[in-house]
Amino acid sequence: MTAPAPPLLAVNNLEVVYHHSVQVLKGLSLAVPEGRIVALLGSNGAGKTTALKAISGLLPLENGAIEAGAVTYRGQDLAGLLPHQIARRGIFQVREGRHVFEDLTVEENLLCATYARPSTPARWRRNAPGATGRGGKAVELDRVYDYFPRLRERRGGLGGYLSGGEQQMLAIGRALVAGPDLMLLDEPSLGLSPLLVEEIFAIVERINREQGTTILLVEQNAHMALQLASHGYIMENGKVVLDGPVERLRQDRDVQEFYLGRRGGQAKSYREVKHYKRRKRWLS
Repeated sequence: MTAPAPPLLAVNNLEVVYHHSVQVLKGLSLAVPEGRIVALLGSNGAGKTTALKAISGLLPLENGAIEAGAVTYRGQDLAGLLPHQIARRGIFQVREGRHVFEDLTVEENLLCATYARPSTPARWRRNAPGATGRGGKAVELDRVYDYFPRLRERRGGLGGYLSGGEQQMLAIGRALVAGPDLMLLDEPSLGLSPLLVEEIFAIVERINREQGTTILLVEQNAHMALQLASHGYIMENGKVVLDGPVERLRQDRDVQEFYLGRRGGQAKSYREVKHYKRRKRWLS
């Protein structure tokens, strides 16, 4: 039998501590296959955003550190790499809250991301419509504007004057300009109307399908996340308690009750339910 291909990203037994005393991740393990969308779900405080920051190298900016375990990307350990070095390897995080440059125009925000990598990714040059003979930056901007026509209309406007939905589009567009092989999306639906959420998730699906960009999606909107992803992980208290193909997760009675609200109750933590038996990925 042919051995399965190793995942693009592997997080193994990860422990993360803030301020040398507060442990947030307690043996987190997950895997993200290349070219797929994987959802990471969980309640507030479960450690989802911390997991993304551990991958992208942003923990030291908040006095956080990996105490044990490893994050490997394409089989190489990311330990000790700075955020810009990780970005240049092909990992780009779209942070919760958008974090656009409010005093720069839409186009200037997009162009800033060109400094996160040394050159236009080959797969972009190969797949870009009408790219022949054109400059790399023009190709990249055209691609973003194709996915987000509203940004083309607002290209000369300041980022701070965009609506919440437009800022989220700009944040994702800026990630695209960086040409990531792996995009980390942190709560893209936060604060947006249901119609905007559907629009943005449809664009994320297109990006994955058309560009082959692998996506690790952190999201509290479990309905949308499980429609978009092929595999899901559910976190509680700093570690994975349940994972599997999304078809199986959608049929799981606990997931239906606690995340999809299908059993007549408000969503609640797994830990609040006495009959729940803790299930784990690889660890005891």
